[in-house]
Amino acid sequence: MKTAAVRWSALALTAGLVFAGCAQGTSDSSDDETGGSGTTFDPEAELSGELDVMGFGAGDEIGQTRVDLANAAIAPATVKLIEGDLDIQQFLSAIASGEPPELVYANRDQIGTFASRGAIIPLDACIDGEGIDTSIYREPALNQVTFDGSIYGIPEFNQVQITQANADLLAAAGLTLDDVNGSDWDAITAANQAMYVGSGGSLSVIGYDSKLPEFLPLWARANGADLLSEDGRTAQLDDPKVVEALEWAVGIYDAQGGFGTVKAYRDSADFFGAGNQFATNVLGAMPMEQWYVNVLNDVSPDAPMAFDTVRDREGEPLAYASGSAWAIPKGSENPEAACRFIKTMTETDSWIAAAQARVDLREAEGKPFTGLLTGNAEADQQIQDQFVTPSGDAKWDAAVQATYDANDHTFTLPANPADAEFKTAWQDAVNRVLNGQQEPADALAQAQDEAQKVLDEAWSTWDEREEG
Repeated sequence: MKTAAVRWSALALTAGLVFAGCAQGTSDSSDDETGGSGTTFDPEAELSGELDVMGFGAGDEIGQTRVDLANAAIAPATVKLIEGDLDIQQFLSAIASGEPPELVYANRDQIGTFASRGAIIPLDACIDGEGIDTSIYREPALNQVTFDGSIYGIPEFNQVQITQANADLLAAAGLTLDDVNGSDWDAITAANQAMYVGSGGSLSVIGYDSKLPEFLPLWARANGADLLSEDGRTAQLDDPKVVEALEWAVGIYDAQGGFGTVKAYRDSADFFGAGNQFATNVLGAMPMEQWYVNVLNDVSPDAPMAFDTVRDREGEPLAYASGSAWAIPKGSENPEAACRFIKTMTETDSWIAAAQARVDLREAEGKPFTGLLTGNAEADQQIQDQFVTPSGDAKWDAAVQATYDANDHTFTLPANPADAEFKTAWQDAVNRVLNGQQEPADALAQAQDEAQKVLDEAWSTWDEREEG
C-alpha cells in the first residue's frame, strides 16, 4: 500500500500538469461550475451514454440496492463500476490524460485537496438543477466536503466511534462503563491499571486501548481543542489541550509496557473471528467504529459486551466522524448522468430501500439489525424509526442506541487544500512519541511547523488561482 506522502506527491506532480486555470464555457456558468460548456442539470431530462464510476463496488445488499435504483434513474444511460478502493494516482493520471471517469467515490477527507487542485468540480449547479436537498445531510459531513464556500461532494456513509468494553472484566475489577467511556480520564487511567495483566514486556490482558495514532482528534476534541481552525487555514497542533490529550493517551500505553508491547499483542488477536479480544477476555475496553458491532455480533454473539458512546470530559456524547462522498471529476463527459446518479444513491428513499434489504437478510440469518449510518440525517431517522426494534438482547440493543447517539454528536476536520499532508504531520508526531523518539510537546511543536507550512503553501496556491 502506498503511503499518504507518496500518493499525494503523485497528486502534486499530476496536478501541476493539468490544473492551471478556469476556462469559461458558452453557457451562463463556467465550466468549473457546471462540468462543461453548455451542461444543464434537469431532473426531467433523458440521459444517455455511459457512466464510468471509479472507487465504488456494490459489494453488498446496501450498495447493490441503491445501484439498481440509480441505474434505473439514469436509464437509458448505463453504468460501469471500476471497483476497488480509489487509487489516487490512477485517478489523477486519468484526469491528466484527458480521460477521467465520469464519477468518483472518495473519502471525505480527500475532497478538499481534490477541489483545490481542480480535480473535481463544484456541485452547486448539479445540486440546484437536480433539486438535491442538502438540508437533509449531516452538517459535519457536509462541512467536510465544502471547500471555500462551495460543495464539492455529496456525503454517503458515516462512521463513528463508540465505547466497546468487556463487561466481565469491568465487573471483576469493580468498574462500570462510566469508568471507561471517556468522561473521566483519571478513571480510565485507573481502570486501565485495574484490568491490565502483564509485567515487563509480557502482556496477557490489555486494560484499555486509547487507539493512537488515529484517534488523536477525538481525544483533543474531548479535551476542548481542535487540530485545525474552523476555516481550515491554521494548524492548532501545539495547543496545550492537544498536548495534554496526547500525553494522557500515550500514558495509557506506557502503563502497560509501552505502545510496542500493546500493539504486538493487539495485532496477534483474531480481530475478525470468534477468537477476538473481547470474546477471549484479553481486552478491557476501547473506542472503536460502530461497524465492529456487527462483526462481534456475527462471530461472537455471546461475548460479554457492554457499550456506550465515547464521551467528552463534560460527559457529553462525542464522535469523530469519517466517511465517503461522491464527486464529479473535472472533464467528466457525462456530468448530467453523474449528478442524477449521486442524487439517487444518497436520497432518503434509496437508503430506506437498502435498509429494508439489510433487514430482510438479517432476519433470514436470525440476526438483529444493528442500524445503518449515512450522511443523510433524514434517512437515518426514518431507518431508526422503521427498522430498529429491541432484539431481546440488552447488550446489542445498547450498542445500537450508543451508535445512534454518537451519530447525533459528531465533528469533523474542515476541508482544506492539504488534507493528506496535514494528517501526515500530526500522525507522524504521534508515532514519534509512541516510538519513544520525542516527548509530546516537542513532537506536536514540530508537527505544528510542518502542518502550517503545507497549509500556507496550499492555500496560497488556491488563493492566487482564485484571484487570477
